[in-house]
Amino acid sequence: MVANQRFVFIGDSITQADKLEDCEQIGYGYVRYIKDYIAINQPEALPDFFNKGINGNRIPDLEKRWEEDVLSLRPDLVTISIGINDVWRQLDNPDMEQVTPAIFKEIYDRLLTQVKINSEARIFLMEPTIIEESVDAKGNILIKDYVAVIHQLAEKYDATIVPTHQVFIEYLQQPNHQALTTDGVHMNSAGNMLMAQAWLKTYNNVK
Repeated sequence: MVANQRFVFIGDSITQADKLEDCEQIGYGYVRYIKDYIAINQPEALPDFFNKGINGNRIPDLEKRWEEDVLSLRPDLVTISIGINDVWRQLDNPDMEQVTPAIFKEIYDRLLTQVKINSEARIFLMEPTIIEESVDAKGNILIKDYVAVIHQLAEKYDATIVPTHQVFIEYLQQPNHQALTTDGVHMNSAGNMLMAQAWLKTYNNVK
């Protein structure tokens, strides 16, 4: 019997999405939407899903748990969604030690190197989404440098970009758009749907 594919999603609270209250530990965010979509449309090929999101994480936190939460699971596909808190802490807690774009790139580079050395997993890099539902908000201006880093690393490691920031910004520019977050950062159901749709469109285009 062929073992199921193993899909690992790692990130912050946007990925965690109340997984601790879910008996499957998948949560109620975009990872759940992705799993349910595949379960309905491709039940014969439903992977095992692992949600490794943790509230408040920045990229240094991912590095501390990379072996346990990613490499040890021997994933066939790993999706990384990180960067929001690396930027948000600059706005809501400017006195703490910050993760600059250069530090972000240095750590992210190490994580991707480890994936390449230790596995044959496909890598999906999700752009950070938004900070406030305004295209010109300070957080969304700062995010651009982190998005650029992710694109540079995707090219270096032959990873696949999920253009979540681009999709969110384009949506916010549409007339009569709906709210996507509960507080400018954490997703409501529409935001989770938009994230899942961006991931699934990418996945279906490259699988």
